[in-house]
Amino acid sequence: MSDPLHIVDATMFWSATGGGVRRYLLTKHDWLARRPGWRHTIAAPGIEASSGTATLASIPLPGSGGYRLPLRRGAIARVLEGLRPDLIEAGDPYRVAWGALDAARSLGIPAVAYCHSNLEQMARLAAGRLLGDTAARLARRYARHVYEGFDLVLAPSRSMREHLVAWGVERVAWQPLGVDTTAFHPSRRSAAWRAEHGLSAGARVLVYAGRFAPEKHLDVLANAVEQLGAPHVLVAIGAGPAPPPAGEHVRILPFVAGVHALATALASADAFVHAGDQETFGLSALEALACGTPIVVRNAEGLAELVDAGTGVAVGAGGAAAFAEAISALFERDRQALRLGARARAEASDWERVLPALLDHYRPLLGRDAPARAEASLEAAAMPMRR
Repeated sequence: MSDPLHIVDATMFWSATGGGVRRYLLTKHDWLARRPGWRHTIAAPGIEASSGTATLASIPLPGSGGYRLPLRRGAIARVLEGLRPDLIEAGDPYRVAWGALDAARSLGIPAVAYCHSNLEQMARLAAGRLLGDTAARLARRYARHVYEGFDLVLAPSRSMREHLVAWGVERVAWQPLGVDTTAFHPSRRSAAWRAEHGLSAGARVLVYAGRFAPEKHLDVLANAVEQLGAPHVLVAIGAGPAPPPAGEHVRILPFVAGVHALATALASADAFVHAGDQETFGLSALEALACGTPIVVRNAEGLAELVDAGTGVAVGAGGAAAFAEAISALFERDRQALRLGARARAEASDWERVLPALLDHYRPLLGRDAPARAEASLEAAAMPMRR
């Protein structure tokens, strides 16, 4: 019997305050542990070393919300080489990506990159109005340079795949993220949770869960709720480098580490709101949908691919006034129909449907027989699960 195929995920996107990349990696780790013929290791800075993890030397990254920065490309490569993987997946395009490429070349194995962030948009935002175009052009050039060394680049949304192709990146495939529809479930809705946080039964509770960062535009949500007034309340759950939103109708709750606690918050809200325009996927929005909670989100990037008439309201151009109008429109809709539509959309993206497609991306690269293909496919993942 041959040894199991060893997949190593390496990323700098790992912190105590969670995030979508961390959720993806932990879910993938547990899922592969239940699959005969596969083995998985997570290599990241600040992660506790164990049989299924490896620590990358790093320094704190100020203003990042808890992330750490691995700097020494050679040290990263040596750690990854020592794990003796059959395939390496790099979850960021920085020093870890270059170290992963070095290790893959040394070992003669395939390297895959998962594009969790839009470098062009991040550079434009950081550089500001005067230098934004120049920064964006340099970011596109860098992305093409780093990703050209990988055997395959995965994009979590169709929009992110289109960006990568437009930048000149070759060998790009769509691979969405997923959701645990057992943990994130409408049954998590709790009147006790609302009472605990001083939210009456008649309150219109709008929840945001995620990092507090400039690109999330939390000020837009806070201003929208202030325009709407009572009984609307924005509950912002998280932490991050940017100041939390503020206002008379805004409540701030600390980052929630536990999946069940987060699911309770999402299921107990009346709507999930997100004004970000740079989301490569929008995992927290999908988790809200799994809880039967409709969404009001920016009609941009990955978020636009999660919202439709059956799951909520998409907000195009405009700021706080546009979001206030969309939130009001949502509460005029049939609430039960929205909850059913939200849940159906999430069921189509359950991890059990999504992760088998990830292995389908790996198999052609591995160069030898891999464990038998699971029946679920990416096409099946696009269809609702039968109840």
